Amino acid sequence: MSRAFVNEDAADGNPAWRYPLPARHDPGYALAAARALLAGANAGDSVGAEAATGYVFGDPVLAPEVERILADARASGDERLEQLAERYLRRARR
Repeated sequence: MSRAFVNEDAADGNPAWRYPLPARHDPGYALAAARALLAGANAGDSVGAEAATGYVFGDPVLAPEVERILADARASGDERLEQLAERYLRRARR
């Protein structure tokens, strides 16, 4: 098989290295997980971010953190992050 079609990163199978997170009991875990889910969606790797965080994109549990990220994105003019956060929140409200 041509190396052009081999995903060398897939061999690891553990997406945690792409999404560094504090310990699950850390008070900052929810915010870090929300940021990781949005970063994963931006990179086209929602599955990896979900596996690393233990949450799915649109999980209502993280809605308060995503609302905080959305406010920061609006304040800083980060339109892409704003778009992703809004999409997350729409899913969370379903």
